[in-house]
Amino acid sequence: MATLEKPPVEKILGRSPDQLTLQERQLLAGSWMALEIYSPQTVPLRLIEAIGASVPECVSMLQRRGLDPMKFEYSVLKPPY
Repeated sequence: MATLEKPPVEKILGRSPDQLTLQERQLLAGSWMALEIYSPQTVPLRLIEAIGASVPECVSMLQRRGLDPMKFEYSVLKPPY
């Protein structure tokens, strides 16, 4: 039986967690994701801007992309069921 691998990061970034397929969500369960914090001034779309094994990994990814990590909330992606 073939081992399933996590989807490439570039396939996940910019998507809403609700748009992930069941398989993607299952493979990424337990990963941390960064979503922009809501404010009435920005009204951000709830898109995954970073994903990784830890919050520091997400922060590093955001910084590499030129984004301010203080404007994001971090949460663990839960399994689909």
